Amino acid sequence: MANKKGKEEKTHVSVVTEKSIGFFETYINNPSPTGFEWQGQRLWLDYLKPYVDETYIDNYGTAMGIINPKAPYKVVIEAHADEISWFVNYITKDGLIYVIRNGGSDHQIAPSKRVNIHTDNGMVKAVFGWPAIHTRSGEKEDTPNLKNIFLDCGATSNEEVEQMGIHVGCVVTYEDEFMVLNDRYYVGRALDNRAGGFMIAEVARLLKENKKKLPFGLYIVNSVQEEIGLRGAEMIADYIKPNIAIVTDVTHDTQTPMINKITQGDLACGQGPVLSYAPAVQVNLNKLLIEVAQKNSIPFQRQASSRWTGTDTDAFAYSNGGVPSALISLPLRYMHTTVEMIHKEDVDNVIRLIYEAILVIESGQDFRTFTK
Repeated sequence: MANKKGKEEKTHVSVVTEKSIGFFETYINNPSPTGFEWQGQRLWLDYLKPYVDETYIDNYGTAMGIINPKAPYKVVIEAHADEISWFVNYITKDGLIYVIRNGGSDHQIAPSKRVNIHTDNGMVKAVFGWPAIHTRSGEKEDTPNLKNIFLDCGATSNEEVEQMGIHVGCVVTYEDEFMVLNDRYYVGRALDNRAGGFMIAEVARLLKENKKKLPFGLYIVNSVQEEIGLRGAEMIADYIKPNIAIVTDVTHDTQTPMINKITQGDLACGQGPVLSYAPAVQVNLNKLLIEVAQKNSIPFQRQASSRWTGTDTDAFAYSNGGVPSALISLPLRYMHTTVEMIHKEDVDNVIRLIYEAILVIESGQDFRTFTK
């Protein structure tokens, strides 16, 4: 197909299927707040099971599927499953509810959002209330903050709130759901980072359907509690004791207003996976990913992450005396909002890059800095 300038345009062929996207939508719409990820993990494992030899869930909910579990050389591909949320922190006598963060929840987007309060009696609907603009005229505007945002569940007293099953410590998640925008972007809450869980599951599916035999054990890991300090990755890294870890997470698309490219880098949705440079990223493993991308004509971008990546890469890299680790990031707009956006082609290309990298890793491969 030629464009107006006469140049040949390449037609992108997706590696995901309609069934895969159906799972992705269900997975995104299901809440998995930090510390309460079990329902999402169950969905993910049910999807993954046909493509792996064994599955495992640890005491805090990190889930994984394993191919060749008896192989001594262990390769991890990993994402994290949890999403940002809120905790009920204080209930007023009038039945209004104040909250604190569970992860990096953004107080500025909260007013007027619909939410679900998770209780032992099931979900209770509520909204983040906010004074009408008419009542604020002529006065200094208050901006949303943790001291003034509140939930209204339709109750008129704290006793009524308690009768609904709501108590201090109940977790609260947003209600917004998955959609496709302009046949180009996937949009939803918690694409950070259940998109990663989806992509590594797709890698397992492709390996199975293409009948690839691996010379090592492959651990497809979906960790919990990343949003509050990489805790799930810390625990599972100690359990697996891997030889290599390839982590996938999201990073910022910096093309929208109010983002400084000088400090945040120049990254864009639709331009391919992002490979990071950081102390936790092992040099030779990163070079392998770059070589794989170039050989397979997979577009990629580069990002400098300074002292740490802020992802589960850091947890794997500094575990077990040092595990060669690398990070493949998915560009994302509007992180930690309910309208996170990722490009379809980037999803495909992250899957392709991890898949092709796995096929060139050798059992017993040595990634020490001075061996190359």
